[in-house]
Amino acid sequence: MAPLLGSVREAVGDVPALLALARDLGRTAPRPGEGSTARLWELLASVTAVDVAAGRVLEPHLDAVAILSQAGALVPDAANAAWGVFAAEGPGLRLEAVADGAGAYVLNGSKPWCSLAAQLDGAVVTAHVARGGGGSAGTTAGTESGGRAAFAVSLHAPGVSCDTPQWTSRGLREIPSGTVHFDGASAVPVGGPGWYFQRPGFAWGGMGVAACWFGGAVAVARDFSSALAAAADKGREPDQIALAHLGETDRIITSLSGYLARTAERIDSGGLSGSGAWSEALRVRGTVAAAVERVQALVAQNLGPGPLAFNEAYGKRMADLSLYIRQHHAMRDDAQLGALTLKGDRSW
Repeated sequence: MAPLLGSVREAVGDVPALLALARDLGRTAPRPGEGSTARLWELLASVTAVDVAAGRVLEPHLDAVAILSQAGALVPDAANAAWGVFAAEGPGLRLEAVADGAGAYVLNGSKPWCSLAAQLDGAVVTAHVARGGGGSAGTTAGTESGGRAAFAVSLHAPGVSCDTPQWTSRGLREIPSGTVHFDGASAVPVGGPGWYFQRPGFAWGGMGVAACWFGGAVAVARDFSSALAAAADKGREPDQIALAHLGETDRIITSLSGYLARTAERIDSGGLSGSGAWSEALRVRGTVAAAVERVQALVAQNLGPGPLAFNEAYGKRMADLSLYIRQHHAMRDDAQLGALTLKGDRSW
């Protein structure tokens, strides 16, 4: 792991270099559910602990590679491409897929929130299957698929154009998300209608994102500990409040580490391959997101404005992580989990 993390440090802020690392890792990294899920999540967390944006580059690429493998999709030169996963929906935007009669599909419409689209080679995208284009999708564990299916598409293909957004956020500045437009673009079906949302890998991928969030929290916790130790070396011993907050931070990080490790074991043993996978993904993502926000609050309160104003690495990490965890839908995801819990999908 050490040589890899050294390469990540050298590539911070250099998206082409990070994508090159992602392509290399995609050929050898473990895939979820194949016996080494904990190693995969440790990899994602460790890279994100070096730089949150680096984790944000790596995670969707590894997710796309896993999706293509799970589906057995035959995509030419897939191993040498930099991939993204574009599954978001947006008001006023719709992407449709129509069968071309020869086993392939054509995409028409637009897809929002496509991170790094202009710099990627390909993407796994979800699209609404038009009537007569392969049927409608079913209902997933807690998620209504809405007649959507997954497709692999080259982002260099004719009929594909990428908007370059004005990214005003201070977080994840290297990774702007824009809209991709498809006008008769050829695409390869991945798994058939409904498969993308129904597969247990959908939940596993969502938990992989949470592993990245966890890595960001570990880095912030290390910033906190290092700052207190540096102050003590200069004769400013931490007071009881700072020590209490460091102790709480330690409890949070230790608890999350154990929870993720146990969940990875359950995935690899087959315990999260059915309908309970999505409810567990909601628990993991909600627990990690809340813990990340708590760690950020504790550290920011103790270290004050100084490092936010003058420490580039710390300030970047806090801004990047704050934006990244907004992929979590907060109380809406808890409401979805509550509905599943009420139906008996719980262990207590």
